[in-house]
Formats: sequence, structure tokens, C-alpha cells
Amino acid sequence: MKEKRIKEKARKIPFKVYARNTWQLYLMLLIPVIYMLMFRYKPMIGGIIAFKKFNVFAGIWNSPWVGFAHFKEAFGSKDFWNALVNTLILNIGDLIIGFPVPVLIAVFLFEIRNVHIRKATQTILYLPNFLSWVIIAGIITQLFSTSGLVNDIFRKVGAKEVNFLSSPFIWRFVYWFAGIWQSAGYSLIIYLAALTATDPSLGEAAYIDGATRLQRIAHVTIPQIRPTISIMLIMQLGKIVSIDFDRPFMMGNTLVKSASDVISTYVYSVGLQAGRFDFATAVGLFQSVVGIIMILSVNQISKKMGEEGIM
Repeated sequence: MKEKRIKEKARKIPFKVYARNTWQLYLMLLIPVIYMLMFRYKPMIGGIIAFKKFNVFAGIWNSPWVGFAHFKEAFGSKDFWNALVNTLILNIGDLIIGFPVPVLIAVFLFEIRNVHIRKATQTILYLPNFLSWVIIAGIITQLFSTSGLVNDIFRKVGAKEVNFLSSPFIWRFVYWFAGIWQSAGYSLIIYLAALTATDPSLGEAAYIDGATRLQRIAHVTIPQIRPTISIMLIMQLGKIVSIDFDRPFMMGNTLVKSASDVISTYVYSVGLQAGRFDFATAVGLFQSVVGIIMILSVNQISKKMGEEGIM
């Protein structure tokens, strides 16, 4: 009844009074709305290039239509399918190997009662996020190349050297390891924030009932942050056919091209370097459409499993 009276009272407020009291809020809202329209939605118009034979001098609207010709060319190319398979392999590996790591680190850090150790560990793990992939690729080369530190240690102890950066199979594991090292600290902050909102009384009740620390983590702590894990997983799956350019490009080389040639590098070499902006747009549009379908599908599956989802 109280909420009903409040709603009825709100309806009686004249529009002029409401506008006079809230115009500052709408003025502040106008800035991000303009930003989104100018830099997020307006560039989407450029997606029409994927269906045209784009001519820089003629412009988008005066370029001739070619329909789905660029998509047919991409789907008929062996290099495109090789890049797509490599993208899926690297992204699925990141998902299987890299996704659980920040969750586990966050849980174990949350269980540490020493605040100084927790903060120091969190800072150390977060620092690699500030490094560019150019620097990280240089560090990886110094560590794992044939003349790198790791192989030097192997030779000194009498073991055979390992071709970390020249074997496509082993290179993938180096790629996944570098991704975990660089990004785990960022995801760690999200999960730690979720853990701080958990109810400590549930853990205390489980402790009184005789649950061990691992049992409390498995049956009390992790279930409380499951909605956050679910949302992060949905977002990760939405990017399953998309991949950043700098990471595989900087870490790859000609010896592992069969494993490091992904969609982003394929678009760069076949589309952008050759000046084929229309073809590059078509491949990018394909990635976006698949990403949207994946997000919506996984979101529905998540809801049917009892999770909240993202929408």
C-alpha cells in the first residue's frame, strides 16, 4: 500500500516541476549518450561496406553493391578456415586453462587473513596487465627461445632443449601461459569484489557443522559467486570467434604460422595490407554476428540452468 501511495503521488507531480528538479541529471546523461551515438552507433553504418565494392574516392554510398560476394570469397578460402580453426583452438584453450585460474586465486586470496600478504599478492598479479604485448612477447622470447633462459637451464642440467617457440603444439601452451600471466590479475579484481559481498555467516555456520576449509570453499564460497562466474563465462564465450590482434601477432613467427595465423592476423594480411577494407569488414561482421548469437544462446542456457544471465 505504501509503494502504491508513493507511485500515485509521483504521478501527480507536474512535468514542469519534475523537469525543473531533474534537468541537471538529464544534462549529465546527455554527455555519455552523445558519446555512444557518435563513437559506438554511428561507426556501425560502416558495416555496409561488407556488401559493397568499396572505393575510397567514391565513398561508402557511391560504391557499387556486390551482395554477399566477400562472404563467399572468405568461406571459400582455405586460409580463412585455417585462421578460424586456430582462433577457436586458442580461445577454447584460454577458456579451459585460463578461465578457472583467477577464480581459484581470488578464492584462496580471500581465505588468507593477513591483509598485507593479500594486498601484495594482488598487486604483483595485477602488474602484468599494464604491460603491452610487445613487451610481453620480448620477455617470452628471452625466456623460451632456443638460446633463452629456460633452455640454458635445461642444457646445464643435462636435459634436451625444447623448441618452445618453433613447435606449433608447444607454442600454443606458451601462448596460453602468457595470457594467464597477463590477464589473471584483472579478472582477479572482479572476483574479489564479488567475494567481499558474500555472507560470512554461511561459512561460519558450515564451520560449526564441521566442514573443512576446502568443503566451505566448494559448497559455500564458490556457490555465492556463481552468478559473477556465469556472467564472465557468457562474456568469454561471446568472444569465442574473436581474438585480439596484438597477442598472436607479436608472439607468432613463421615457424608456428600454422598455429598462430588467426582471424585478426588474416584480416590484417589479406584485408588491410592489401587495402581491401570491404573484405576485412565482411570478416569482422561475421565475427560480430557469431559473437551475438553465442552470447544470446549461452545466456538462455544459463537461465535454464537457474542462473541470472546478463539480460
